[in-house]
Amino acid sequence: MSRAQNYEFQEWWNKQRERDRELFADANHTTNAFLTVEIRSPTSDRAPEKDRNRARSARQLSWVCLLRFQQLASSLAWITNSFLNLLRTANRRIASQDSASEFSNPSRLYRIIKAFLIVVILLLCFELLAYFKGWHFSPPSVESAELMVEVLYAKWLDIRARYLAPPLQSLANVCIVLFLIQSVDRVILVLGCFWIKLRRIKPEPAMEYPVVADAEAGSVEDYPMVLVQIPMCNEREVYQQSIAAVCILDWPKERMIVQVLDDSDDLDVQLLIKAEVQKWQQRGVRILYRHRLIRTGYKAGNLKSAMTCDYVKDYEFVAIFDADFQPAPDFLKKTIPHFKGKDDLALVQARWAFVNKDENLLTRLQNINLSFHFEVEQQVNGIFINFFGFNGTAGVWRIKALEDCGGWLERTTVEDMDIAIRAHLCGWKFIYLNDVKCLCELPESYEAYKKQQYRWHSGPMQLFRLCFVDILRSKVSFMKKANLIFLFFLLRKLILPFYSFTLFCIILPLTMFMPEAQLPAWVVCYVPGIMSILNILPAPRSFPFIVPYLLFENTMSVTKFNAMISGLFRFGSSYEWIVTKKLGRSSEADLVAFAEKETESLVETSSLLRSSSDSGLKELNKLEVTKKTGKTKRNRLYRKELALAFILLTASMRSLLSAQGIHFYFLLFQGITFLVVGLDLIGEQVS
Repeated sequence: MSRAQNYEFQEWWNKQRERDRELFADANHTTNAFLTVEIRSPTSDRAPEKDRNRARSARQLSWVCLLRFQQLASSLAWITNSFLNLLRTANRRIASQDSASEFSNPSRLYRIIKAFLIVVILLLCFELLAYFKGWHFSPPSVESAELMVEVLYAKWLDIRARYLAPPLQSLANVCIVLFLIQSVDRVILVLGCFWIKLRRIKPEPAMEYPVVADAEAGSVEDYPMVLVQIPMCNEREVYQQSIAAVCILDWPKERMIVQVLDDSDDLDVQLLIKAEVQKWQQRGVRILYRHRLIRTGYKAGNLKSAMTCDYVKDYEFVAIFDADFQPAPDFLKKTIPHFKGKDDLALVQARWAFVNKDENLLTRLQNINLSFHFEVEQQVNGIFINFFGFNGTAGVWRIKALEDCGGWLERTTVEDMDIAIRAHLCGWKFIYLNDVKCLCELPESYEAYKKQQYRWHSGPMQLFRLCFVDILRSKVSFMKKANLIFLFFLLRKLILPFYSFTLFCIILPLTMFMPEAQLPAWVVCYVPGIMSILNILPAPRSFPFIVPYLLFENTMSVTKFNAMISGLFRFGSSYEWIVTKKLGRSSEADLVAFAEKETESLVETSSLLRSSSDSGLKELNKLEVTKKTGKTKRNRLYRKELALAFILLTASMRSLLSAQGIHFYFLLFQGITFLVVGLDLIGEQVS
C-alpha cells in the first residue's frame, strides 16, 4: 500500500514558495515592469501548475529521503558506538585478574555447555557450506553424491531424521506439557488473587491495640511478651539502621526484649555493633548483644542458639528481622492481635517493600518477581490453603509452635522453609498480611543476586529429599500432602527451572539445526508473553519492562537449573551460605525521622553523647580506614551465560538461513540478553 500524502508539509511548502515569490516580485517590479510581456494560451493554463506540483513533489521526496538517511546514519552510529563499548568492556574484564579467576574452576554444567557450544558452531559451519552449495533446495542423497562433503551431508541428514530428531521432539513435547501445566497453575493463582480483591477478603484481627501512651495509663499486661531477634553476619552497611528500626517499635519496653545475634567474624564490625547496642541500652531499651564463638549452622544455628537462653521461656512470641529490614513502629501492633483467640496459629507473615526497587534495571526486574510472589502466591496460599513458606524475616512466630515442631534445624540452607513445613505437618496454621509492609533492600549487583537465587533454589531441593518421607508419614490430609509434594516442591521448585532452561536454552537452539523437530511459535512467544503479562500485573508500573523481564527470566534459568540440580543430587556447592551483599539503602522519610530522633536524644542527655563518642567513634574510624584500604571491587564475567549467549546467537544465524521469523528474533534478543548478563552489564557497575 502506498503511503498517504503529507498535506500539512505540502501546505507549509506552498506558503513558503508564495512568500518567496512576493518578495522577489516587490524587488523587481519597478525595474522590469515595462519589459514584461504577458502571453496566455487558453489550452495550456494547467501545464505550469502541473510542473509546479511535480517540482514540489520532487523536493518533498528529497527532504524525506534526506531525513531517512540522517535517521539511518544516527542509528548506525549508535549501534557502532554501543558495539565498540561492549568490546572495550569485555576486553577490560577479560584482562582483569578477578574476571580471569572466574574461569579457573569450571563446573560440570559449564563443561557440558562448552561442549554444546563447540558442536553448535561446527553444525553452523556445515550448514553454511550446504547453504552456499544450494543443498537446502535439493538435498543430495548418498547414491547421487559425488564429493566426500556431499556424502557426509547426506549421511548427516539421514542420521538426524532417523535417530536425533525423534528423541529431541519427544523431549520437547514433555517440556511443553510441563510448561502448560505450570502456566495453568499460574493462571489459577492469578484468578484466586482477583477473587480475593473482588470480595475484599483479608484476615481480620480479633482486637486492636491503642497507642503506647494510653496503654501506660491502663494496664500493660494486655500486651504479650515479645522477643525480637536480628540475626546478622558482617553487616557493615545496615546494622545501625536495622537496630534503630527495631528499638523504636511502638510496644511497651518492659514487654519486649531485643536480641542482636551477631555472627560476624570481622572484629571491627563486632565492635561497632556492640557500641550501637550500648547506645540503645543507655536510652532505656532492653537490648542484648550475642556473639557465638562456634559459628555452625549459619542462620539456623544462630537462631537455635539464641532460643536456648533461660529468659526466652518468659516470652510468648518471637519476631524475626534480617539485618537489612526496617519494620514500621506499629509492626507489632498490626501483627500480634491476629494471634488473639487463635491457639492453633503459629505464624503471621508480613509483606516485603523495597526501598531501592527503582535503582536500576536489575532491581526493577526483581520487584516484578517478588511483587507477584507476595501479592499472588503468598496471599492466595494463605487465604485458600492456610499454608505458605516462611520468608525467614518480617514474621512473628508463636514460640510454642517453634518448640512443638522441633525448633530450628541446621540441615539445610533454607531453614525458614524447613520450619514452616514441619509446623504445617504438625497442624499449625499461618496468616499472611498483604497490607502490613516491612522495608528492605534488593541486591543491586548481579553477583549478589545470582548468589541469592542459587541459595533460594538449591535449598528447597535439599529440603525435599529430607522431608519427603516425613510428608508421607504425617497425619495431615491427603490434599495437604499433595499440595506440598506436587505443587509446592515439584511444580514450583523443580519443574519450573527444569523446563525453562531445557526448553529455551537447549531444545530451541537444537531445533534450528534439526528442523525435523519443531517448537511451535505459541510455545516460543505467545504463551510466555501471556505469562509475563500475568506476572507483571501486581506491579503495573513495570509494564514498560515486560520484554526485558521475559528475556531476563530465561537468562536466570541457567542459575536456577544449576542450583536445583546441585541441591537435588547433594553437590557440595549447594550447602554454601553466602550473605547477600547490602548497601544500606533507606527511604528518605526514615532517614529524616531517624536523624530527628538522634538530634533530640543527643540534646537531652550529654552522657549519651560521651558514651556514643567513646564507644563507637574509634571503631567507626577504624572501619572507614578498612573500607578505604580494602580490595577494589570489579564487575565480573560469567562463563555459563557467555557460552549460552554464543549458542543462542549461533542458532539465530541458522534460523536466519531458514527464514524462521519469530524463532530468529527470539534467539537473537535472548542471546543478546545472555551476553549482557554474562558481561555483568546489568545492575550495579562498580569497576
